[in-house]
Amino acid sequence: MSVVDLFMRLLSFESVTPDDAGSLAFIETYLQEYEAHYANKEGVKNLFLTKKFSEGPHLCFAGHVDVVPAGEGWKTNPFVPVVKEGNIYARGAQDMKSGVAAFVQAAKDTDSFKGRLSLLLTSDEEGDAKYGTAVMLEYLKQIDLLPEYCIVAEPTCETVFGDAIKIGRRGSINGTLVVKGKQGHAAYPEKAVNPIHQISQVLNKIAGVDLDNGDEDFAPSKMVITDIRSGMEVTNVSPGTLKMMFNVRNSTKTTEKEIRSHIDNCFKGLDYELTLVQSAYPFVTSRDSLVVKKLSESILTATGIKTKFSTAGGTSDARYIAAFDIDVVEFGVKNDTIHAPNERTSIKEIEGLYEVFRHMIVHFDRVLL
Repeated sequence: MSVVDLFMRLLSFESVTPDDAGSLAFIETYLQEYEAHYANKEGVKNLFLTKKFSEGPHLCFAGHVDVVPAGEGWKTNPFVPVVKEGNIYARGAQDMKSGVAAFVQAAKDTDSFKGRLSLLLTSDEEGDAKYGTAVMLEYLKQIDLLPEYCIVAEPTCETVFGDAIKIGRRGSINGTLVVKGKQGHAAYPEKAVNPIHQISQVLNKIAGVDLDNGDEDFAPSKMVITDIRSGMEVTNVSPGTLKMMFNVRNSTKTTEKEIRSHIDNCFKGLDYELTLVQSAYPFVTSRDSLVVKKLSESILTATGIKTKFSTAGGTSDARYIAAFDIDVVEFGVKNDTIHAPNERTSIKEIEGLYEVFRHMIVHFDRVLL
């Protein structure tokens, strides 16, 4: 089976989160020469396939077989892949069955490797991700099979295939701020305490404000206001409370503690309550890491492109992998149609991704060029 044939087959599984729709069993059978481990929880299936070829480093490829719901606006059946003008259309074509097909086929075609080669697959990435990759990693820790290095095959390229890999991700902190005033008649503002008026005096200190200067790896951590609501949708009553919600995609230079301190300084003297929830923590893999250097070499060899390093975008399962002190990077096809109707990727990209991963496997050792 070619990588394109495998890709088409995987796209045919209607694996909407958290249902793998039989795709993991199919992959297990396809790679029957690999030792299989399952760590399933709360209806989520997680598969780890591994093979020790020789002494040497442990390299793992990771990804998810689940996809978001198809939604409306498709020109074709989203779970019947269609080839048109060099592109393959189906839900999950970019995010991320292209990556899964590429590394599964690369592992299938591997006869020798200077170490241990593994694949980690989950059916719970697009949802809450509570019972997916993190559960498998805990299991691997218990049986002493955690990898040293990992490549997550999420779609990372921006303009052309090969132009970007992610060496880290920003964290995500969600905030809810409730400002308490005193409700009253709009004709008697002196008898009320209007929280809208109060927040207007400090909004310029929080809305879109950079909380740090960023660095070589991260853009500045920015406060993004996502919702403000107050009042009863009438014109003659001053509101008694105001609720504001915001998000900070934070670098390693800004923490939850520093965000709280910034809010406290801005809202000094006001009656308010602040709730902060960190849903993801920032991480970065050193540019000198073996996996970063080897992946960069493989991309350059396969595409002729000197890739750039990025930490932009949302969160991924790489955050769980990094938490286990595993050097992790992400690389995959372009990401311009992820989660959209008529999601697609090109045959040239899926074949190129396979070539990058094959080169990576063949040349992955502790000797650097």
